[in-house]
Amino acid sequence: AATPSSQTKRVAAPVEDEDMDEDVFLEETLLQYEEEDRLQSAFRERLSKWKRPQLSQSYLSDSHSIVFQQLEIDYIIGDTNRELLPHSSGPAAIIRIFGVTREGYSVCCHVHGFEPYFYISCPPGMGPDDISHFHQVLEGRMRETNRNAKVQKCVLRIELVQRRSIMYYQQQSFQPFLKIVVALPTMVTSCRGIVDRGIHIDGLGMKSFMTYESNVLFALRFMIDCNIVGGNWIEVPQGRYKKTFRNLSYCQLEFDCLFSDLISHAPEGQYSKMAPFRILSFDIECAGRKGLFPEPTHDPVIQVANLVTLQGEHQPFVRNVMTLKSCSPIVGVDVMSFETEKEVLLAWRDFICEVDPDILIGYNICKFDLPYLIQRAEVLGIAEFPILGRIRNSRVRVKDATFSSRHEFLPRLYLQLGTRESKEVTIEGRVQFDLLQAMQRDYKLSSYSLNSVSARFLN
Repeated sequence: AATPSSQTKRVAAPVEDEDMDEDVFLEETLLQYEEEDRLQSAFRERLSKWKRPQLSQSYLSDSHSIVFQQLEIDYIIGDTNRELLPHSSGPAAIIRIFGVTREGYSVCCHVHGFEPYFYISCPPGMGPDDISHFHQVLEGRMRETNRNAKVQKCVLRIELVQRRSIMYYQQQSFQPFLKIVVALPTMVTSCRGIVDRGIHIDGLGMKSFMTYESNVLFALRFMIDCNIVGGNWIEVPQGRYKKTFRNLSYCQLEFDCLFSDLISHAPEGQYSKMAPFRILSFDIECAGRKGLFPEPTHDPVIQVANLVTLQGEHQPFVRNVMTLKSCSPIVGVDVMSFETEKEVLLAWRDFICEVDPDILIGYNICKFDLPYLIQRAEVLGIAEFPILGRIRNSRVRVKDATFSSRHEFLPRLYLQLGTRESKEVTIEGRVQFDLLQAMQRDYKLSSYSLNSVSARFLN
């Protein structure tokens, strides 16, 4: 029989072993965390080498004008800037212009004060009193149509202007039109519908009007009126802009100004040169199942290859590849390997944020690469991945789209050959250029595979 002392020893021994196992496990866990921290720190150090140059003191002190080459223009609905427009309030359309300065600084310019409008023909004999009454009636009808609008007035004003229609031959040079200015771009459509169907005016009875320029997109309307053309240089003079109190974007220079203070430069002389845009060319590889085309619900992303070039330079300053698991060394390429697919996708997201490319290019990136990455991140539950644009907390949006091709030998006639399905990927502040779409639109080829296109144009 066992003595009490021996029983005590037998009970105590497993406790000592258990304590020892916990210590070993804790030590291994700490070593694992240290290794992960070391790898993460090394990755961050790599990314920091590819960041944009730091802002100079002159930009930080607002001591001179901001001149930049614009690359993308869109608009949002936001609160009126009371500092720039003290007599206005409520929601309004705010134009956003993204671009790059000569020094390579990224820019987000919020433009205020530009209002949506369209024209209608003015009936003969319509005087100022009639226009005022017409304004009241139209405002009432607009209120019925836009019940949820939070604006003070739907129709801001109606002005009598002299314009000339380009429709048919016009003997007289100018004729009277009514310029209808509304509060929001979306109200142009509803207002056009009201005047198209007809509206009752005292003294004139029921009148319907032909509308002019009511289908011009708001951002395009802004560009036309401000003499802005695609990719030209814009200047905001010193003292005519206000730095934002709370940055809404990741851009280095973010400010507000009035549309009337913008100076649009024609692409001539010094303004015919290109800004040092950052151009990212990328391609993904998937581990597809044998005989099946890769599907984001099943097949993982195993590699993302990247090249980043400054506009005007002959060689890329970033040449890397992010791989799932290990990869053999590649001469002249920075190979970064990760243990999980989630780490690969998050590393690419961080890479995009740090390098801050202006243009994304690739072959079939709009229909395959970008949508595949977005859907794959959704499958893996990576909620933070789709924030790839320049606006904080704004997610990439993907929707179905179509585009039409044209004949190879008649590029100026835009002879339609058919409609192709694609995807429209919205990455705010970054422009996507898909070479496959360019090939399908401009050339009639027997095959649009990358190998076939390369053999034709690169040999």
